[in-house]
This record gives sequence, structure tokens and C-alpha cells, in this order.
Amino acid sequence: MQAAERKNTMKEKSIQFLFKYGAIALMIFIIIYFSMISDAFFTYGNFADILRSISIVTVLALGVTFTLVVNGFDLSVGSTMSLSTVVTASLMVWYDMPLWLVLILPILVGVLVGVFNTLLIVVIGIPDLLATLSTMYIVAGLHRTYTEGYSIYNHMPLTSGGTAIGEFSNAFLWIGQGKMLGLPVPVWIMLLLVLVAYLVLTHTRWGRILYMTGGNAEAATLSGVNVKKVKFASYVVSGIFASIAGVLFTARVGSGQIDAGAPLLMEAVAAVFVGYSVLGAGKPNAIGTFFGAAVIGILLNGLTILNLPYYAFDIVKGSVLVLALAVTYMHAKNKLSH
Repeated sequence: MQAAERKNTMKEKSIQFLFKYGAIALMIFIIIYFSMISDAFFTYGNFADILRSISIVTVLALGVTFTLVVNGFDLSVGSTMSLSTVVTASLMVWYDMPLWLVLILPILVGVLVGVFNTLLIVVIGIPDLLATLSTMYIVAGLHRTYTEGYSIYNHMPLTSGGTAIGEFSNAFLWIGQGKMLGLPVPVWIMLLLVLVAYLVLTHTRWGRILYMTGGNAEAATLSGVNVKKVKFASYVVSGIFASIAGVLFTARVGSGQIDAGAPLLMEAVAAVFVGYSVLGAGKPNAIGTFFGAAVIGILLNGLTILNLPYYAFDIVKGSVLVLALAVTYMHAKNKLSH
């Protein structure tokens, strides 16, 4: 009996350790491993590139984090990012609009997508997953229809005849390609947004209300929380983050590419779920989401240095997600059994 008890105790402690420190331990292991096999890996320039490569995914994932906090799930963020990307590009290239409008109008588009999601979920009562899946297809169709299936670039030929009157300004491209204090500008934007999301979720009354709503909506309602308004706010915030990711993507590549956000959707979702277990949070959180994106980004960077074929990367992303979910749910199962 004592041997069996010791075995169970060891198992519980192992799961507890993996739950709290598994993601960080994996990151340290990856860094040490790739540093040993490649001199190019552990350099300032490479880590700056890794941070730049995860900046857009992290911003996108922060939006998913806010919806998961209220026990929802936004599958439409990838399509919203794509729509924001082509709207941003079109405002500058097709209509030659000033920079402040180019930055504000796509964010308003994200707000509208968030409002539409809330209409489906809160007013009509469609489950979050199905509602945002529907929105994903609708928004994807909208951005393809808007661009007639073409990517947007400087002085492109128009289907109506002639060429586009505008081009991407240097001030706009600096947002995605410039550097400030030795780091790419998108990295600073990402770090700022992670900090804001962290402070809001952990150190404000609204953050506590969000977690309360996600934990038990009925109890939150009885406590005087307007659950519908809270869900509305979280989906609008998700739309805003997706739009910001779209603006960053456009500034980074210097064109408006259709379906730009589609490949990043599952990376963003993986980052959020890997982040559940960072330092034993056990819930969606901004710092965890950043660490989750960083783990995946560092791993993919190392595999690129090893010349692993790009089509194998999804296997790696899926494996990391499975490990994170397995540890999270084993930990939750252990808690329920006690």
C-alpha cells in the first residue's frame, strides 16, 4: 500500500511540476539544444528575429485569450486579420488616405466583426465555437470579394482600368520594418500590448469580472455582473487585436495579401493553450500567451536553422499543443479527484 501511495504521490508531483514549469523547461531545453548544434542560434540578432516573427501571432493570440477568459472561443480572428490586412492596404494604395485613417479604420473593422460575433452569440444564442466559425467563413468571403481575389501592392493595375494612385508610405512601413533602440518596432508594439493585456486581466476590476464570468456565468449574474456586456466587450477586444495584427502584417510585408491570417489562426490558438500551464496559471493569461508563442517561435526558428522542411513544421506545432493540453488536463483531473 505504501509503495502504491508513494507512486501516486510521485506521479502527482511530476504532473504538478510539469504543469507549473513544463513550458519554461521546454523553452530552456530548446535554447540549450539548438545553441549546442548551431553557432548562429544563440545570438542577439537571431533572438530579435524570433521576437519579430512571433509579434503578429502573439497580438492575434491576445484576442483569443480575452474570449477564452470569458469561456468563449473566437475562431474568426484569422479572417478578421486578413480583412484588416487588405483594408489597410487598399486605404493606402487604392485611395491614398492619410496615415491616421489607415491605422484607425481597420481597427473599426475589427470592432464591427466583434459586434457581429456578439450578436450571434449573445442575442441569437448560437454557441461561441459555431458562431465564430460562421463568422470566419463570412469574413473570409468578404475580404476576397472586396479585393476580387487579388493581393494589393504599390501602383497595381485595377480591374476597372488604370493603376492604383497610392503607395505604402515610409512612415507606415516603419511600423512593420523599422527598428527602435535595437529592436524591431513590431516587437515593441507586441510587448506593450502584452503588458496592457496583463495589467487589465490581473490588476483591474474589469479583469476580475472577465474571469468571474468565465468561471461561472450564473454566479457572476447573481453578483450583479451584466454577462452579456462582458462577452460583448471581450469579442470586440478580440476583433481589435486581430485588426492590429493585420495592420502590423501589412506594414511588415509591404502588401495586402489575401488570406494572410489563415495560417496564423492555429498558431495563435496553440500559443494560448500552451500558455495555460506557464507558472501554473491554469487559465488563459497574457504572459502565458506570450511564453506560448515564444516556445513555438524558438522551436520553429531552430528547426529552420537545421533546414527541416517547412511542411513538417505543423507536426511540431501540433505535438507541442498536444503536450501542453495533456499536462493541463491531467492536472485538472488530479485536482478534481482530490
